[in-house]
Amino acid sequence: MTANFLARLFEHNNWANQKILEACSALTDEQLDAPPQSATEGSIRATLIHLVSAQYGYLRLLTLPLEERRDRVTVQFDELQASLKDSGERLLELAKDVDKLPQSRLQTRDDYYVEPWVLMVQIINHATEHREQIKSMLTALGIEPPSIDGWDYGDVMKALVPMEK
Repeated sequence: MTANFLARLFEHNNWANQKILEACSALTDEQLDAPPQSATEGSIRATLIHLVSAQYGYLRLLTLPLEERRDRVTVQFDELQASLKDSGERLLELAKDVDKLPQSRLQTRDDYYVEPWVLMVQIINHATEHREQIKSMLTALGIEPPSIDGWDYGDVMKALVPMEK
């Protein structure tokens, strides 16, 4: 099998991020800003803003020179959809062609050097953690969260096929 597994992970990440954003788009301001009823810090709105802003920041770290990415960028709530789509598509392109990734360590804003592959792992892990936090907060509000794990994506993509008996 010659599938690009890294690209598949980023395809799933984009799909799951979109699903969680869609689930939250129908929420009221009161629901978006409700304090969490779990160990999660921050409201659904704050978590969504953090998730999308971080993804955009990771993309900047992978694609811009240090001097152009010194300042932390926070995506505004009304820009979440557009930013998520743009950064997700651009990260997927990097996953599809890893030769486009930087070939040396990158310097972070907080004075670390990091290998590009670590960022790719962090992008997936970070989004997964925050989507799960949002799902927990939705459940606490009495709202059934979307099913967005790997099995669900495999099913949607027709890659999870029941055996005939």
